[in-house]
Amino acid sequence: MGPVPRTLELFYDVLSPYSWLAFEVLCRYKNIWNISLQLQPTLIGGILRESGNQPPAMLPHKAVYLRSDLRLLSQHHQVPIHFPKDFFSVILKKGSLTAMRFLTAVKMEHPELLEKVSRELWMRVWSRDEDITEPPSILAAAEKAGMSMEQAQELLERVSTPQVKNQLKETTEAACKYGAFGLPVTVAHLQDETHMLFGSDRLELLAHLLEYGL
Repeated sequence: MGPVPRTLELFYDVLSPYSWLAFEVLCRYKNIWNISLQLQPTLIGGILRESGNQPPAMLPHKAVYLRSDLRLLSQHHQVPIHFPKDFFSVILKKGSLTAMRFLTAVKMEHPELLEKVSRELWMRVWSRDEDITEPPSILAAAEKAGMSMEQAQELLERVSTPQVKNQLKETTEAACKYGAFGLPVTVAHLQDETHMLFGSDRLELLAHLLEYGL
C-alpha cells in the first residue's frame, strides 16, 4: 500500500475565474500529488460580506489588470476564459446564488458528478458568455455534464430547501473561519497543521508544502 492521500479542500464559486484556474490545476495534479481533493461549493458574496472585501473589478486599476492577467493565465493553463460582454451585469448583478445552491445539492446527492457540473457552469459563464442563473441554463449545464434530466430537475427543485441553503451557508462560514477574504481558497490538511492559501497563484507554495515540484 502507498502513502495515504493528503486532504485538500478547494472552496470555490463559479463566478470566480481564478477559482476555475485553481480547480483545473488541482484536478490535473490530484493523482500526481496523491491528494484527496474535496470540492467545496461556496458563495463568494458571503465571503466578501463577512470579510468586508470588494470584488477586484470594483477598483479601476485592478479591473484593467484583471483582463490582462486572466488572458495570460488562460493561455498558460490552457483554460478557455473569455470575459462576458456585460461583465458587471453578469458578475455583480446576477450573481451565482442559484448555481452554487445547485452545486451544493449535486455534492449532497451525486458527488461523483460535482467536478463535471462545476466545470460546465464555468464554461457557460466564463467561456461562452451564457447564463447560469435561470433554471433552463442550469439544467443544460447538468445534462452536458452527464446528469440525466430527471436527476437535474430533482436537484433543481431542492435548491430552495432549508437543507441545501444551510449547507451552502455552513460551507461559506467554514471558509470564513479559515480566514477567507475571497475565492478560491485551498486548505491543506498536513499532519497536525492546516494551511489556508488564497488565490490561484499559490500553487508553487502548495507544491512546496506537499513536498512536490510543480
